[in-house]
Amino acid sequence: MADSILFGIAQKIIENIASAAVQEMGSIWGVTKELSRLEETISTIKDVLLDAEEKKNHNHQVSNWLKKLEDVVYEADDLMDDVSTEALQRQLMSGSNMGKKVRTFFSSSKQLVFRRIMAHKIKDINDRLAAISKNRTDFHLEVRHEESRVVLRAREQTHSYIPEENVIGRESDRKAILDLLLDPKVEEDVSVLPIVGLGGLGKTTLAQFVFNHEKVQTNFDLKMWVCVSENFDVKSLIEKIIKSATNHCEKNQEMDQLQRELQKEINGKRYFLVLDDVWNEDREEWLKLKNLLSNGAKGSRIMITTRSQVVGEITTSTRKPYMLGILDKDKSWSLFKNAAFKLGYEPNNPNTKKTAMEIVDKCGGIPLAIRTIGSMLYSKPEAQWSSFLEMEFSRMPQNKNDILPTLKLSYDNLPSHLKHCFAYCSLFSKDYEIEVDMLIKLWMAQGFVKSSSSGQSLEEAGFEIFNELHWRSFFQEVKENDRTKKLECKMHDLMHDLAVRVAGTDTLHSVGENVYGRTRHVSFDFDSNPSGRFPTFLSKENRIRTILFPQLSLDSEMSVSWDIVLGLKVLRTLDFHLSRLEKVPNSIGKLKHLRYLDLSRNYEIKTLPNSITKLQNLQTLKLSHCSNLVELPRDLKKLVNLRHLENDQCLALTHMPCGLGQLGDLVTLKEFVVNGEGVGPTNKRHNQGHVGAGELNELIELNNLRGKLHIRNLRHGKDVSEEYKDAKLKEKQYLHSLELSWSNRRNDNDDNVDATSEAEDCEITLESLQPHANLKELYMYDYRGARLASWFSSLTTLDRLVLQGCKKIKNVSPLVSQLPCLKSLRLAWLSSLEYISNSSVTSVPLLSTLQRLEFNYLPILKGWWKDVGEEEEDIPPFECLSELTIRRGPQLTSNMPLYPYLEGELELTDNYRLKTFQRTQQMKMKMTDSFSPLSNLTFLYIIQIECLQSLPEVLTCSLTSLKYLTIRECPKLKILLPALQHPASLQALEIISCPEVDIYGDGGDGNMWQALQSLHFLRLKDLPQPETLPDGLQQLTSLQQLRLEECKNLVGIPEWIGNLKSLRQLRISGSNKLTSLPEGMCQLNSLQSLDISDLPQLETLPHCLQQLTSLQQLSLYDCKSLVGIPEWIGNLKSLREVDIRGCNKLTSLPEGMRQLTSLQHLSIRYCDPILKQRCERETGEDWHKVSHIPRLYIEYQFINPPQQPSTSSSSALEKIFKSFRRLQLCNK
Repeated sequence: MADSILFGIAQKIIENIASAAVQEMGSIWGVTKELSRLEETISTIKDVLLDAEEKKNHNHQVSNWLKKLEDVVYEADDLMDDVSTEALQRQLMSGSNMGKKVRTFFSSSKQLVFRRIMAHKIKDINDRLAAISKNRTDFHLEVRHEESRVVLRAREQTHSYIPEENVIGRESDRKAILDLLLDPKVEEDVSVLPIVGLGGLGKTTLAQFVFNHEKVQTNFDLKMWVCVSENFDVKSLIEKIIKSATNHCEKNQEMDQLQRELQKEINGKRYFLVLDDVWNEDREEWLKLKNLLSNGAKGSRIMITTRSQVVGEITTSTRKPYMLGILDKDKSWSLFKNAAFKLGYEPNNPNTKKTAMEIVDKCGGIPLAIRTIGSMLYSKPEAQWSSFLEMEFSRMPQNKNDILPTLKLSYDNLPSHLKHCFAYCSLFSKDYEIEVDMLIKLWMAQGFVKSSSSGQSLEEAGFEIFNELHWRSFFQEVKENDRTKKLECKMHDLMHDLAVRVAGTDTLHSVGENVYGRTRHVSFDFDSNPSGRFPTFLSKENRIRTILFPQLSLDSEMSVSWDIVLGLKVLRTLDFHLSRLEKVPNSIGKLKHLRYLDLSRNYEIKTLPNSITKLQNLQTLKLSHCSNLVELPRDLKKLVNLRHLENDQCLALTHMPCGLGQLGDLVTLKEFVVNGEGVGPTNKRHNQGHVGAGELNELIELNNLRGKLHIRNLRHGKDVSEEYKDAKLKEKQYLHSLELSWSNRRNDNDDNVDATSEAEDCEITLESLQPHANLKELYMYDYRGARLASWFSSLTTLDRLVLQGCKKIKNVSPLVSQLPCLKSLRLAWLSSLEYISNSSVTSVPLLSTLQRLEFNYLPILKGWWKDVGEEEEDIPPFECLSELTIRRGPQLTSNMPLYPYLEGELELTDNYRLKTFQRTQQMKMKMTDSFSPLSNLTFLYIIQIECLQSLPEVLTCSLTSLKYLTIRECPKLKILLPALQHPASLQALEIISCPEVDIYGDGGDGNMWQALQSLHFLRLKDLPQPETLPDGLQQLTSLQQLRLEECKNLVGIPEWIGNLKSLRQLRISGSNKLTSLPEGMCQLNSLQSLDISDLPQLETLPHCLQQLTSLQQLSLYDCKSLVGIPEWIGNLKSLREVDIRGCNKLTSLPEGMRQLTSLQHLSIRYCDPILKQRCERETGEDWHKVSHIPRLYIEYQFINPPQQPSTSSSSALEKIFKSFRRLQLCNK
């Protein structure tokens, strides 16, 4: 990478020398002539750099010349940074009360020494550069003053950065693969289909194309996607598979724990697993993984993508790998047109078309090459196309199995600033999801980003670079993270290989090994090397500019060595997030080149040293989730180049430092905490503030703020409203989101204040906080006013609004009538709100753009409209609403709009009647035949509807996508048929606390349950009617979890329960009359978890349970009559956890416990005290039966705690010495 960025660095040096600040320092130090000489030499070299870069690939001498030049140019860059920083510090000092000290300093003997040092450095660099520059004439390098400009392609939707990828030319491949995946003739329960092909053929894209097809959606119970890459470690892969299935997987688990979790997720399920980018050719390793995946239901499939035919052969025994070929000529041309020409149209000029088709032929039918080269040539004149074809392709090595030379042609045609931005990405591992916003800040920290116009910010210029690299296919899978809502991207494996190749030794992603002597940017992967040791070899690498730890997690245990870090004098970027830091040393101020500092998620940091404000070059300071951070450095205003202060979720932060408003370049300020000193409702000052704290009017000049701003600890009163008005939020046109939180703390005088007066003061305060009309999101918490501000009507682009804890608000009508773009509305804890709209049904149009609506605890809300007409037909629908949540609205009636397009979940609760729901369903006749109301609804909760006696058939007949149904606390509900027969898609059913419900319904012939063949989860709780289970339940062959809870009159469980072959979890609890368990349970071969609780009549466990060899977890709670654990428990070889509680008659454990070698956890609580004595360490009579169990708890006491790593004597002594404040050693 180094040679490709020398042009940019040289240009930066020239600009720095020409700056007024450096010129002034040159005059003070007497080095003006040396600086002029340096500028002249750098300019001379810069003129030939572009030509040298092109020739270096074909001329070894030029390549060596550039390497020699690289070190000196970097040193010159560091030196100019030193000079600029000295000038900046001088400017800051002269602008303060330290002016006298400044004059003294610049005339002191120390300054004379410093001047000589700087003069010597400049002369030394000049001499070395002059010698290198002289050699340039040997290579006949041409002078080129400018790079070719990048032509940014026109985009139809410039606001959309997540374009759908067009899959061109692979339709037939997708059909063929789907046919193979869904072939019913395949005999294996779990079969493997490898897709084999060259890199860049689009194997991953094709796999995604298949993965998201609706046939796959409907034919598999579970879908999982895992990126494998080079690291084929079975344990790591199981973790990834579990995480893909559940969105969560705890780290540092033992292998057997992981196996148990894996089986829990896949056992009995028809699953589809994609293992993307497999390289491992060791068949034994593959078979280890395959065996662990063998318990899926018949029809399960594993699809593998790989470049290796060996991998394809070893992973399947019954079918041949699917060999993915290159695109034919027509498909290649279609793909190229889409990438190279505007709107994908063919060029009118026949010569251009002829040249283009020749270029396509050279790409060899490989989609990645076609797309990348096409994007690179976009909008370039025909002459450059012809030159590219004749010159570049002719030099390229012809190896059909190596696509990197082809991709590098596209890289070679990038301007240098795009080249080094791309190569810098080699710091991230393959398949790493890169946060785009963070990436741009990292680029900025290295000086890679320059504004192309006076009005363009660095961030906008950085995003323009990212966008261009994306559209040229250097990035892919650009999407918004569902959780963080931040834009993320990945690099294709081949693009990552290319980045590593062009970066060379300059940039290195390390797993702990030493770096090269020329390395300047380094990242470390502790996932691959979890030793937790800080890389000590960095102490020898004084050229390091970047240190990143991108993959640290909560489980990482890295110990930071500040001594090493502080020795890296030219460091620009330092990432210590999640590093378990407790404090930051004062000497951090020595890292004067630092631009990017990430200290986020260090939960023990309470303060930062004020010396951090010596880092005047700092652009980004990340402190997010430092939850114990109490205050920011008092001189934060000295960080004059600070652009991003990320201080969200710093919950202990009490105030902001004075002078924050002087940071004129600030773009990101996540949170502003208003000083605790405020004005109470009596207009008297109360002294809760902090000395030197800044007030909200610090924001007055910060009009470049972007993104989200949270203003916390707001107060109310006429005095503070003037202060808040001075913040001029109305002028913050770039703010996307504003969060306003009022203080919950009440003052001593608040109890004596009239409530109306308090509300009026709050309303005045809110008026003073008017934001700009461009605002997209507004959140208001704990506002005490009764009315919304008049400026709400100006928020015509607002698309998300949250009002929470605003207990006095009575009127939200403006939300309905004046917010035309609102997409999401959440109203919670508004205890005075009766109606959403004070108008009639027809007088005010509904929120036509609303997609998500949530009501939570609106205790007196009666309906949407205050004036409802008599005609039901007059009630209009939400046209776009897809999510509706209504909780705890006890007075809410059917006075609500209809919601035919609802997706996700719907809760029919409290006295919120079925009427609106039924009206919505009856809209079918008014809508198109192609859509049925509520056909996309997934979750339905029917809760506390007192009048409901039968489940109407119309309730479920149209819910063709319903997967989860809960019916709870409906006291009169009795009849479930025929409604329960319709949702064939139903996967989970809960019937809870419905005392009259009839779960037989059909005389026990099974018709009621027969339709529910997709049901995986069934919970019957607090149903007093049934004495046994209906026979129809035995037809639920897909059932995996069955919970029978608090069915007090249940006297027996049928023997046919053994027919539920897929059952993995069974819970039987709270049945007072149940005296025994059925022998049929022995047939539950898939059962992994058995919970027997609160069965007071159960005396023994049935002998048949010893056949449950898959059982891993056994719980026995409150079985008061249980007298013992059978000896045969030793046959349950898979058992890992046993939890016994409240079994009063249990006095001993069986010898069979010794045979449970897999048992990891045994807990015994609230049993006979004799049992505790028998299990006492070493002395108890049952100790030998349980001593092998790693985690043994008796009555909440750790008997066998988990083994902890021993602490060495030296480290123990170190801890002791650290605790001393004073230590004196005497020799007597």
